Amino acid sequence: MSGQLKEVRNRIKSTQSNLQITKAMKMVSAAKLRRAQDAILLMRPYALKLQEMLQNIVSNSEGSIDLALAAQRPVEKVLLIVITSDRGLCGAYNSNLIKLTKQVIREKYEEQFAKGHVEILPIGKKGYEHFLKNGYKLNDTFWQLFAHLDFEHVKQAAAFAMDGFVAGNYDAVEIIYSEFKNAATQRYVSEQFLPVARVESSTDQKNSSRADFIFEPEKKALIAELMPKILNTQLYKSMLDANASEHGARMTAMDKATENANELLRSYKISYNRARQAAITTELTEIVSGAAALEG
Repeated sequence: MSGQLKEVRNRIKSTQSNLQITKAMKMVSAAKLRRAQDAILLMRPYALKLQEMLQNIVSNSEGSIDLALAAQRPVEKVLLIVITSDRGLCGAYNSNLIKLTKQVIREKYEEQFAKGHVEILPIGKKGYEHFLKNGYKLNDTFWQLFAHLDFEHVKQAAAFAMDGFVAGNYDAVEIIYSEFKNAATQRYVSEQFLPVARVESSTDQKNSSRADFIFEPEKKALIAELMPKILNTQLYKSMLDANASEHGARMTAMDKATENANELLRSYKISYNRARQAAITTELTEIVSGAAALEG
């Protein structure tokens, strides 16, 4: 009986230690989430408006100028930019992104993958380790990008993808990441990065869109300057989305872990009290039986 009580006491102590850790991690994630959420909420409207403007310009410039980053060609070689986290303990966050990546390959690029023409550019340690371990074709240049999450470093990854697309190393580039909704909700998406998507619209809508833009200096020079900058912003927005999503997922996971630890602690305390009560009852029974035997 004493051995059983000692085992339950050890479990209670271990669970209390885990409870302190999960509470602390939840508080840290909540503080980081607040900053990350502010960053993406401020960035998103600007980035989406730039992306919309770029798509409209590309759609209305068809045939008028050479747009290397919007060139549509048969897809033979593919680059997938997969944004995961550097650390775990964030629930199913990383596994959902990896699952989506495999789904995209299976549904859209199965033929190219069979030929070895699908390359993955992982950003984040968890994705890098998984795809390396499972023998995928990798580019390991930027997997540590979250250690320096700023526009200048993200711009280097975007430039790598753009240069590869223009050089013909890739015919399509997609970003797979988690779009931040709120602390408890993330949307896992695959977004076309290159070639720049065109907006499909009627002739009347195209003509009205053309009237919305006045180019100064000339159109060709302006687009050549603007297009890479807007694409840099698009990737940076995806990184900020992923950063906020990671902290939200970790905070939610640690909150659930704290709840589970409290529940487990309650059940252990009940078990301990029952075992202790049984031990006391047994001891009292033995004392009474011994006294009765002596009297007899």
